[in-house]
Amino acid sequence: MTLIELDRETPLEVELGRRPPLAHHRRTGLLLAVALLAVLGGGVPATGMCWRLLGVITTEEFPDGQVQMTGGQIYTVDTTDDEPVVTAWAPGDGLTRLWSDRVPVAMAGDDNIAPVNSVSVRQSGEVVLLTAGFTTTAVDAATGRTRWTSPISVTVLAGNTTGVTVERVFRPGTEYDQDSGDPGPLYFTATGEPHTEAPIRTEVRGIDLASGGTLWTATPGGSVNVDMVAGEPAAVLITASSRLTLRDLRTGAELRAAGLPKLDGKGPSSGTLLGDVALVRYEDAAGQIAYDARTLTRLWRGGSADAVPADPVDCENLLCDGAHGDVRVLDPRTGRTRWRVQEDVDLTARAGYVLETDAASGEPVRLADVRTGVVRADLTGWTGDVPGTADQPLLLWRAGKAGTRIFAVVTPGHPEIQRLGTAAKGLDDCDSDGNFVLCRSATGLRVWAYRI
Repeated sequence: MTLIELDRETPLEVELGRRPPLAHHRRTGLLLAVALLAVLGGGVPATGMCWRLLGVITTEEFPDGQVQMTGGQIYTVDTTDDEPVVTAWAPGDGLTRLWSDRVPVAMAGDDNIAPVNSVSVRQSGEVVLLTAGFTTTAVDAATGRTRWTSPISVTVLAGNTTGVTVERVFRPGTEYDQDSGDPGPLYFTATGEPHTEAPIRTEVRGIDLASGGTLWTATPGGSVNVDMVAGEPAAVLITASSRLTLRDLRTGAELRAAGLPKLDGKGPSSGTLLGDVALVRYEDAAGQIAYDARTLTRLWRGGSADAVPADPVDCENLLCDGAHGDVRVLDPRTGRTRWRVQEDVDLTARAGYVLETDAASGEPVRLADVRTGVVRADLTGWTGDVPGTADQPLLLWRAGKAGTRIFAVVTPGHPEIQRLGTAAKGLDDCDSDGNFVLCRSATGLRVWAYRI
């Protein structure tokens, strides 16, 4: 493990004496640079790191402690009233309160939906989407002014100004009587109402996130899965019972389509997207087929899946097979085994690597190469990791003196562990994004900047 100390608990001792000639410093610096290149292979992170407390948001300002980060801003959520209140904070030299806004839980007339206990906050350019229950409200990111409201959830793709809604249409008379308690499969509308039959069609719409206007509508038959495909152009992948369709996210134009076969007489039951690979799974564990999400070219077919193991591994944003003690990490594009882990660990894609954590304690164990499983960093001695997305830096922490916490970071593409700094004692759960770390405490929310 390579540990780059960016701050120290005690100052370095300096030996006083005669100053060596400048040429001596040049030779020493050159030798040091060569040594670093030899050891790190040129892997010194290009992004500078810092550790600076920006401020504290008190518990009075977010009573129930919900907080989210998106688009470089912090959003606290108060759900103690019937309508949640979202407050936006801009981190900079300190923490600047931008606006507070009440979020409607349901459209007018929908009086059967109970108040929610959480709100999803997502930012897309100049618009912030606030989803409470099934209702999405778009507000101006700078002012909090409401732009438009949708009665159903809106799916977004980072960096794009077009979202997608999915609404299932059912045959009249198939509403389920919840007081009856009758058994059987149930199918749900976009607002949660149960039906006893599958939908006759699904309406997939492209939504302009600035105005809320509908840009296009596609109406595949039956129930479908909808995934957003990054790249150029951004696209929507629709998985139906017999067909894959790729549509342009902005215009809705059909880019490609491919028929889906049956396996052992069974049709597809679900579809998921893993990177640039679409996985189509079949009914009754008949197997799965992988397709390139862009070209819709068939990549491989997997055999009948075994029963769910008694001790399944948590494998996030990776394709795995097996249980704790013997997990195979698979190549999504070939279905072949890349490497095995014969320990009781869970796996998560983080900072361009695979983070292995102890299945019992949750403590980080190591960072492994995603293709080979070769250990890139030994994480022994670190107590936990701070939640974040797969493409963001990995934040680690361990206990310091007198109840404090020591933080470190691993940036994508650079497996060296870089020490950041020490935080005050009394911290609870922490979250992070690409630039900030926030931790809850009894007195409020403490926010640090860690990336320049």
